[in-house]
Amino acid sequence: MVRLYNTLTKKKESFIPIDKDDVKMYVCGPTVYDTAHIGNARSVVVYDVLFQLLKFCYGKVTYVRNITDIDDKIINAASEKNSSIESISTYYTRAFHEDMKSINCAEPTYEPKATENIDCIIKLIEHLLQSGHAYESNKHVYFSVESYSEYGALSGKKIDELDHSNRVEVGENKKYPRDFVLWKPANDIDYKLSSYWSSPWGEGRPGWHIECSAKSYAYLGQDSDIHGGGIDLQFPHHGNEIAQSKSAFAGSVFAKYWVHNGFLTVNEEKMSKSLFNIVKVRDLLHSGIKGEVIRHALLKTHYRKPLNWTKNVISESQETLNKFYRLLRDVNVINIEKSDAEVFKDFVEALKNDLNIPEALVILHEMATKINKMSNEYEKLKLTESFVKSARFIGLLKSSYQEWFTAGVSHQEIERLIDLRRTAKQNKDYGTADKIREQLKQMGISISDNEDGTTTW
Repeated sequence: MVRLYNTLTKKKESFIPIDKDDVKMYVCGPTVYDTAHIGNARSVVVYDVLFQLLKFCYGKVTYVRNITDIDDKIINAASEKNSSIESISTYYTRAFHEDMKSINCAEPTYEPKATENIDCIIKLIEHLLQSGHAYESNKHVYFSVESYSEYGALSGKKIDELDHSNRVEVGENKKYPRDFVLWKPANDIDYKLSSYWSSPWGEGRPGWHIECSAKSYAYLGQDSDIHGGGIDLQFPHHGNEIAQSKSAFAGSVFAKYWVHNGFLTVNEEKMSKSLFNIVKVRDLLHSGIKGEVIRHALLKTHYRKPLNWTKNVISESQETLNKFYRLLRDVNVINIEKSDAEVFKDFVEALKNDLNIPEALVILHEMATKINKMSNEYEKLKLTESFVKSARFIGLLKSSYQEWFTAGVSHQEIERLIDLRRTAKQNKDYGTADKIREQLKQMGISISDNEDGTTTW
């Protein structure tokens, strides 16, 4: 049985789906105003593995991950670049898809955009107004926090202790300072960029929080099994979603299990533009780092724990995957999917235990060591097939041995770098020689210097 830590109850619980024949999961996706950084990618990778696990255990899983394509950040980006909202959101949505595919993430079942669900958003706001949980004020519509007695349950704080600084507007139109906007009137920039829609309250656009409640309802119904995202969304975003949805639909649980992945820091500092330490997935890929290496680096730390990104994270993951891929030297990986090999039982059990991917990776290391020591070729092949199937379960070992070690690198290029290194050593420029060795290592090429002065790879 799958067990997950439920942020709402603050404990690990057995996962019992509402309908075992159709598990429903909603995960908050990107706001598409820029390319994805590794913090964004961590969340996508975590829920991608959970998606695979749930499909393995239950069969059908409806996985919804939204796209926020109308937001202040997108409007600001469009204004700064003298572009349109649609151009900005389309470009960065495509970039997001390309980057996530590069790190071996599967597509969700549905990926609804905010701009394609305005009608549903308006209907939900109307429902909240009719039920007395929202009010109109000067062409704004706000959710009344005081109307929902359980507000703050997800974060475990009382209303007076909560900090609403994240995407919560302060304005004279509110009855209560902590009320949050459901619909805002169009301003001059909205008219200039056509970022507004008609509504019963005038021309305007939705607030951030209401879009996820509306899309969850539209694609999964009143209740779903899992609602997930980064821990930074726990409050206020997820707390506001709960308040909206449970207020709109009497008796609704909205989501039974709340799952949050931990923060990601860079050299123990929060990623921010002011610190110039934002690490983009696309930049890593363009620097020659394989997507699978990035994925492994994001999986090494338990999903609920903070992940600190350092310069060693990538090199360690590269070394691990090189070790794993060397086991595939004489294996036809195309035939593995057709084989009767099964994913290691202990491997699956580790994942069932609150998605303990680090423990699953330890099992892969143990199996790799065992395979290297085996002499019976048939037994070695069968264990290797299970090894590959297990690794692929979490999105690793998607390539063949040949593809991994020579992908995008010609033999001529390798020999050219080795010649440059040889010349550097002859000139006693050992710093350059070491840099070339490291460059080859990052490309997956291992070299050794022989006594006669030659270098093999």
